[in-house]
Amino acid sequence: MSVAPQTGPQTAASPLPALKLRNVWVEYGDKVVLERVNLDIDEGAFVSVVGPSGAGKSSLLRLVLGQDTPSRGSILLDNTPLKPGCTPDRGVVFQRYSVFSHLTVLGNTIFGLECADAPLSARLFGSARRRAVDEAKEMLDAVGLGDSLNLYPAQMSGGMQQRLAIAQALIKRPRILLLDEPFGALDPGIRADMHALITRLWREYSLTIIMVTHDIQEAFSLGTRVLTLDKTRVDPHAPNRYGATVIYDLSLDRKIAHEAQLAAGQVSEVDGENAPETSPTSSSVNDSITIDKIDNN
Repeated sequence: MSVAPQTGPQTAASPLPALKLRNVWVEYGDKVVLERVNLDIDEGAFVSVVGPSGAGKSSLLRLVLGQDTPSRGSILLDNTPLKPGCTPDRGVVFQRYSVFSHLTVLGNTIFGLECADAPLSARLFGSARRRAVDEAKEMLDAVGLGDSLNLYPAQMSGGMQQRLAIAQALIKRPRILLLDEPFGALDPGIRADMHALITRLWREYSLTIIMVTHDIQEAFSLGTRVLTLDKTRVDPHAPNRYGATVIYDLSLDRKIAHEAQLAAGQVSEVDGENAPETSPTSSSVNDSITIDKIDNN
């Protein structure tokens, strides 16, 4: 049976899908990692991706990043085939801090601009460097590291290093931010601070975010939509014969409506702090979640 691409709830004011995956498969030899993935992801969505280990969550991120290409199917960005390779319109943050130990906070953040504007020397001079420094300082202020410009990674806590990794990912102003379990190694208190930070940056920079996580509560508290990847077919004699696909697509309608009100100025972020959270254990879950169970058989 053919499977229609899964989208969030569509209204007259709904954004058009920015990213489209059509019958995407990922295969390595005889091993099938993903199969028959069909998705539409709207501009400005915050999509959380959950599922068991080995269900292809990180593989899905690598496809969107352009690091890998699908074995079958197509991926479209603005109805144009996604080009292989990492480009400035997509940024990524990993669980392990992707920072350079020999560079300061400011040097780590400027490095992306230097590589883009001076690919041979990775150095900027004169007015070009001054502009890059000003841009990096603005980004570091946004992630809460404005007072730590001259620190080295070894002098920073895990939370500070992850803030730096986020600044690195956003310095080129990507449209799509990919998060691969970025907060899994952080203590609960620091993780809560990082949740508030990424939510604020998502709104302020009008990002489309796709986040992989094993934390169900994190998926529901941050996302406007939650996808579950898993296998629908299993062959005990050939465990790699079938791949994972999207088996549940949960749209958090109340949160989407609240974000629309924020964007329209109908409510403030202070009001949002008192708004009920949507979570898998919420007593109002039936009023705030639209669940699409996808039959791929």
